[in-house]
Amino acid sequence: MSHEYIPEIATDRDGNEYEVQGWQDDFYGGKLGFWLFMFTEVMMFGAMFLALTYYKTLHPEDFLAASHHLNRLLGGTNTVILLISALTMGLGLLKMRAGDVKGAKLMIWATIILAALFLSIKGVEWREEYEGGIFLNYGKLLPGSDFPFGEKIFYGLYFTMTGLHGVHIIIGIGLMLWLLKRINAGKVTTDHHIFYWNIALYWDIVHLIWVFVFPYFYMIGGGYVVGGAVHGH
Repeated sequence: MSHEYIPEIATDRDGNEYEVQGWQDDFYGGKLGFWLFMFTEVMMFGAMFLALTYYKTLHPEDFLAASHHLNRLLGGTNTVILLISALTMGLGLLKMRAGDVKGAKLMIWATIILAALFLSIKGVEWREEYEGGIFLNYGKLLPGSDFPFGEKIFYGLYFTMTGLHGVHIIIGIGLMLWLLKRINAGKVTTDHHIFYWNIALYWDIVHLIWVFVFPYFYMIGGGYVVGGAVHGH
């Protein structure tokens, strides 16, 4: 069964018919609304970055020590993965606009796979930290432990921000699966692709946030941990 976009028709008092512009065609309105939504995302993460910066000025040595023990190898790998996923998402949108629907769907699937790989690697990293006694309300981060206060703040913000970012990755995967469903139903097409455009914008903000998260948490220290051993200074 073929599904096509059917425009809404309005009739005036004289019997003249006019096509009603729906949200599928309101390109600039759709973009503006989504940019406003993404601005709220920037405000949310921006507040946490401000908190991170403030506490870093109070406990610089503790922050350096905590960052020193993060796995820069896994964090860097995930950074590359997200950058590639931003490329595949953008290429998919270009293919859709050019009429290559099959190519666009392949690029969406590639982005989904890369996003799932990102989450898997992050899970491995969190497991390493958990086994090292560092996790939210666990081990060294429990109230009353003799772990340095600055490191507790660092790891608290680290798990909060990377966890929240991971939630955004999961939401992005869900949106991409929904996008594929709408493409297959003929509701997102070469001529009506604002939904695709907005999801691409969402994915841009997701990978852009990580571009700031990675250097702020991982790069202020001098080393990385592999298999429990610290490398570099």
